[in-house]
Amino acid sequence: MQNRHHHPDLWARVEQQAVDTPAIFGNFDFAATPERFTTDPSGDGMTGFEEMIPELMADDELIEMMAAYTYMGDPVADAYAARMKDFGFRTLIDMLQTACDKDLSAVPDAPPELAAFIEALEARPDWVDMDLVREGARVERNQYAHLVPFAIRGAFLATFMNRYSALPMALTGALSDKLAARRVHETATFFTLTVIPGALERHGAAFKAAAMVRLMHSMVRYNVMQRDGIWDKKIYGIPIPQVDQMPAGQIGSFLIAFQAMREGRGEFTAEEQARIEIARYRCFLLGLPEPLLGETPRAITRLMLARQATLRSAFDDETCGALVRGTMNTQLSHDRSPSGRIDRELERGFSKAFFIRQFLQGDTKRAAAMGIHYTLRDRVLALGAAGRIYSRLRLYKLLAEIPVVRVAADRRLVGKLNRLLKRYGHAEFVSDGAKYRKNHG
Repeated sequence: MQNRHHHPDLWARVEQQAVDTPAIFGNFDFAATPERFTTDPSGDGMTGFEEMIPELMADDELIEMMAAYTYMGDPVADAYAARMKDFGFRTLIDMLQTACDKDLSAVPDAPPELAAFIEALEARPDWVDMDLVREGARVERNQYAHLVPFAIRGAFLATFMNRYSALPMALTGALSDKLAARRVHETATFFTLTVIPGALERHGAAFKAAAMVRLMHSMVRYNVMQRDGIWDKKIYGIPIPQVDQMPAGQIGSFLIAFQAMREGRGEFTAEEQARIEIARYRCFLLGLPEPLLGETPRAITRLMLARQATLRSAFDDETCGALVRGTMNTQLSHDRSPSGRIDRELERGFSKAFFIRQFLQGDTKRAAAMGIHYTLRDRVLALGAAGRIYSRLRLYKLLAEIPVVRVAADRRLVGKLNRLLKRYGHAEFVSDGAKYRKNHG
């Protein structure tokens, strides 16, 4: 059992989940440490940071916090999802969408759990600087218009590197190419929406998408914890705990922080700080608490490494390999035009390169063992894509620095992003328990 001396209030909130949401946590033993949590890291996925690991693992307060958040779901969204037995799957979704599009008053006889969920989303914390968030959105529009469409598949693959954290995705049936494409597009849609002007405001599209993502995760927790033979609590703990949402919400921040650390900088530049701030607000909307969201390069790096170090290393072919191959093999674009076909080939080559460089430290043999074969053709395509991507990034960065064309260039980026959102398609952000499969791993 993990030591519980430093964060008594946090541990009390962890255990309160069984009282507040017995349908999900009533039979969960919060006193037992699941197999997934370790204080003896293997070092996998932490190449380049080896010298930091002993110091991190000696920080009892930090490691205890990671342990506590390994048990923590999303109390307000979980309580709402647990009303599924009363209202049904579709009604819960419809009520939440109405409350986001209009107001809570537009939902007749809204359950108190919905009111609490909406209030939590609306309770913008004091530590968020919305002017800086808007600046971060402006800066990141360039990235989301030109880099993200080519890198999103590779970044998504990184979430499948560990069976303890990847299993919920496998259980939802997302092993098929079609469902893998849907999940990639849903992820791209959410993050792209957050940089559209006004989308993070109360009635904006990104605010609503964040609510739907949280409900989807809570529905996963509800469905897998309700059914025998699907989830082994002693091994996996709870599905999609707070610590497993850190990589998706903070991977961009981590890469920025990593670069700053490599350059010996203890602070971010003004542009980097704006990008960090929008990431922090995204994470707040997704339910992540402030203690898991660092502000400085060192704090962000330490938190992400602590999460990685305390997640027991485990890559298995049945779960992780199948998810990786399904995501890499799926066709993300169905544009039949000559330019569409070219983009499709460039994207596949670049996504492989991005994944291997950023998450496998360039180890092509390890990638091949997962089913990702990085051929000479892929290298040529990746170089071609990189040339186009980075030339456009530089061009729009330059235009953003010229007052006379800055507004027009930004408007053009917004147009590009809206066209990308149409290509990604309608994102449902739902998890239908009827489609789950049993875990045989």
